[in-house]
Amino acid sequence: MHIANRVPVANSLLAALPRKECRHLIDELEQVALTYGEVLYEPGEEIGHVYFPNDSLVSLLTLVDQHQALEVGLVGREGMVGIPLVLETSISPVRALVQGTGTAMRMKAAPFLKELRQSHALQRELHRYTHTLMAQITQTAACNRFHVVEARLARWLLMTNDRMQSSTFRLTQEFLSQMLGVRRVGVTKAARTLQQNELISYSRGNITILDREGLEAASCTCYEIVKDMHDGARARQSHRHSPALVAAETVADFR
Repeated sequence: MHIANRVPVANSLLAALPRKECRHLIDELEQVALTYGEVLYEPGEEIGHVYFPNDSLVSLLTLVDQHQALEVGLVGREGMVGIPLVLETSISPVRALVQGTGTAMRMKAAPFLKELRQSHALQRELHRYTHTLMAQITQTAACNRFHVVEARLARWLLMTNDRMQSSTFRLTQEFLSQMLGVRRVGVTKAARTLQQNELISYSRGNITILDREGLEAASCTCYEIVKDMHDGARARQSHRHSPALVAAETVADFR
């Protein structure tokens, strides 16, 4: 991880704050670059920082027997990594693993908690986001239990596409195996099926979505359920006030 200079602030949770409060919060934030495969924290570790992704993507993984991992949540520009702090808990229950290289706004835990206690707007937006993240985690648990791998892979690719705003990702079979909680042979079979149906191309760890509508049809209903809940929350958020930030603005614009 390294500090990034003048990277656009594109996190929609920060953008939802009133401009005055956002400008105050910006003073405590630093822009950082997150790299693919980087671990932000492990289960049982103290949360030292919170992260507001801009164009990066972070997977929340639960560990079984200390070596097997299963993704239970996905955080992109819509949210924040480090939600337990919102609930006054400083220990992470999951592994936070960078899935998509990009930038994020980072803040140390102590100043974040101070800002949270003083800002009703920040409390409101984080409580709203916590609710949608819990819904995502709950739906993902059910999806992993009841739906076939091909449908789960399609759902996961759509969720990644929404957050990265790119149709091409670098995802190895090993990484996908962790995300979906299946063996690599299962990932290979599922990816081959989607590729044969000309929904994606997959070669040497690079996946490109070729047919978004077809991929939605191949996905299970879990994708639409979570997306509808998230979109509904954002619509209510936009109705309350205008965004304080847009993707073209940078931290320097507020100073």
